[in-house]
Amino acid sequence: VQLQASGGGSVQAGGSLRLSCAASGRTANTYAMGWFRQAPGKEREFVTAITWNGGSTYYADSVRGRFTISRDNAKNTVYLQMNSLKPEDTAVYVCATSVVFRRSYSWGSSSTYDYWGQGTQVTVSS
Repeated sequence: VQLQASGGGSVQAGGSLRLSCAASGRTANTYAMGWFRQAPGKEREFVTAITWNGGSTYYADSVRGRFTISRDNAKNTVYLQMNSLKPEDTAVYVCATSVVFRRSYSWGSSSTYDYWGQGTQVTVSS
């Protein structure tokens, strides 16, 4: 499975950006896709995830109410609409997909995901 993220850029605080992540290859067994981010000098952190069949969504507290994740199953693509951006949202955003069956899933954990994209930079200035 290959993941291609796009849509990053630079905006001022309060602005919006929309990220996309397209999956290709063996995507038939996708269970969920998610977004993580990593700021300079910080550990990678969970942002949001969406299950592929039921469309259930999960958000980190820091982005809930400002970010919205959605999916297009036909295009094997997940989107991240980011509104009311803050300087602390500045990071490299990476998409990931979970395709291996597990007895239980923790969507906020990196270990739940099997393939990762290359990341796209989001910079929010004050």
